[in-house]
Order: sequence, then structure tokens, then C-alpha cells
Amino acid sequence: MADREPMDQEEIHSKVLRAGRRTYFFDVRSTKAGDYYLTITESKKFTHDDGSFHYKKHKIYLYKEDFDAFKENVIEMMDFIIDEKGQEVISERHQKDFKKEEDAEEPIVAEEAEEKSVENFTDVDFDDI
Repeated sequence: MADREPMDQEEIHSKVLRAGRRTYFFDVRSTKAGDYYLTITESKKFTHDDGSFHYKKHKIYLYKEDFDAFKENVIEMMDFIIDEKGQEVISERHQKDFKKEEDAEEPIVAEEAEEKSVENFTDVDFDDI
């Protein structure tokens, strides 16, 4: 037991949620004092044109003293989204008839192209962060 690595000792419990090209890791870890905290990691896979890939990871450390407020805020925000927009996913990527701009059969005239580039530039998505 004493031969275990320090990293092995701090990992208590884990759960994985796979969601498309995103994977969420929920890990209960132990502090040096022996108390527990939660880490939530989002890992997103990016594939390059040559077939190679890399992952971008974002991690949140959540300590027990923040659990109640964090849970209340997450539930409130989720309820707000569902109340405002419903359960159905309305992202154009999830539409059955969605075509990428480069796949579109109709040519885009110069005015439309300029308008689209400005429109795309100002669109901010959590994927961009």
C-alpha cells in the first residue's frame, strides 16, 4: 500500500460522460488533508487534415464549500434554457438537412459573401472559447 504513487492515492472515484467529440470526466480527488473535492474536465478532440489529432482540455476544481451554490446555479441555468428553448437541439449542425457552406450547390454572390463573412466573424460560440 505504501508503494502506491501519490497520484493513485488522490483519485477516489471517477465517471466518464461521452458526448460526441467531447468527453467529460468527473473525478473525486483527495486533498493533502484527506478531504474530497470534485474536478470536472472537458476534453475535446480536434482532427487535423493529415489525420493526426490533439485534445483540448478545460478543468474546473469544485470544493465542498461551493457545492450548494454551484448546484443551484447549474440547475437554474439549465431550467432557464429548457424553459426558453425546450429540449430539442436547434443547432444547425444537428439538423438532418444541414449542409456546410462549401457543400452548398448555389453560388454565393459577392454581397452575400461579404455579409456571411461578417456574420460568421461576429458569431461567438462556446466552441470558440
